[in-house]
Amino acid sequence: MLRYVTTNPGKVREAERYLPDGSVERLDFDYTEIQADGLGPIAAQGAREAYRHADAPVLVDDAGLFVEGLDGFPGPYSSYVEETLGVERVHEIAADLDDRRAAFRCTLGYCDGDGFAATPDPVDRGDRDAAAAAGPDGEAGCGDGDADADAGPLPVKLFEGYVPGRIVAPRGDGGFGYDPIFEHDGETFAEMDTERKNAVSHRGRALEKFAEWFADR
Repeated sequence: MLRYVTTNPGKVREAERYLPDGSVERLDFDYTEIQADGLGPIAAQGAREAYRHADAPVLVDDAGLFVEGLDGFPGPYSSYVEETLGVERVHEIAADLDDRRAAFRCTLGYCDGDGFAATPDPVDRGDRDAAAAAGPDGEAGCGDGDADADAGPLPVKLFEGYVPGRIVAPRGDGGFGYDPIFEHDGETFAEMDTERKNAVSHRGRALEKFAEWFADR
């Protein structure tokens, strides 16, 4: 059984769209969220910690809003910025930019305690060179070292989902977080119904990649 580490049942329901029936369940575990400039190291460290807690295959995700004209800010600090500055303040800052392009990104980290067969995609084992070589739309390997050296290194496989868009004035009553100010293909995420949003979401795209790989695991 695969454990999806989240407090949000909606994430598990989204995962169930891509994985076989009965193959995934929610694990409520508060892993340490390290500070990092990218999503990969955060998801990797969380997956290692969650695997040691659950002693079973785990899936951890980290996501954020990356604004081009702000050099990717708020990025991995999206949750903190939402809580402190607020979504409307982020829109106000971006409204003065010439470049209001943005992207939602999600990185999934998978760990099951075993190694992985060689693939064209980097596997996280602390290999920063492989991470730097990975493109923004493919699986990425990002290492942060291992928090528990006595237990030995734990490989983590990373999968990234990416949705391009732009920052706009808040519209729509649905969604959560930055959804009202993120427009994709003419609609904000807050204007989309759940089915439409899940079909184009950054998490859904990451889950689709993961499910394809996991089917042969």
